[in-house]
Amino acid sequence: MQRRLLLTAGIAGAATLAGCAGPQISNYAGEKPALDLRTYFNGTLDAYGVFTDRSGQVVKRFTVLMRCTWDGDNGVLDEDFVYSDGTTGKRIWRMKHLGDGRYSGTADDVVGEALGETRGNAFRWGYTLALPVDGRVWNVTFDDWMYLMDERVMLNKAVMSKFGVRLGEVTLSFVKRG
Repeated sequence: MQRRLLLTAGIAGAATLAGCAGPQISNYAGEKPALDLRTYFNGTLDAYGVFTDRSGQVVKRFTVLMRCTWDGDNGVLDEDFVYSDGTTGKRIWRMKHLGDGRYSGTADDVVGEALGETRGNAFRWGYTLALPVDGRVWNVTFDDWMYLMDERVMLNKAVMSKFGVRLGEVTLSFVKRG
């Protein structure tokens, strides 16, 4: 009897955890407007963002000037960052459309290859970033979600973690220049 009770509790616990698995990119397949990264990230964009720590406190604000170009299935997203403390940064994404809404990307501060997928108005992008922190470099994981609002505006929310522990979030709005 005790063994059956433990087995039932284990199955119920597993079902509860599976129910908390979070959103999947397929959940957004019917959402409009449909996102094509090669169309949206083409031209000049401005982005405005914040990084918040685990408690939700804003740690840093930043702006990004993005110059984006595509040649067929290959794209370059050239990003210049200006942070609220006066520091600057640069990241150049080299992206590839793999077909069926799937993309890969690399950048100098990305460990390995980023992989992502679009469905409907959403793009989910996962990667590991080599992030300088207090004279050391931490490899942190990003679960990055973008949602196209209209032809000019896209919202972005990314959760940053290390060893499965949530470190904070990046919230960003992209505005495509007219």
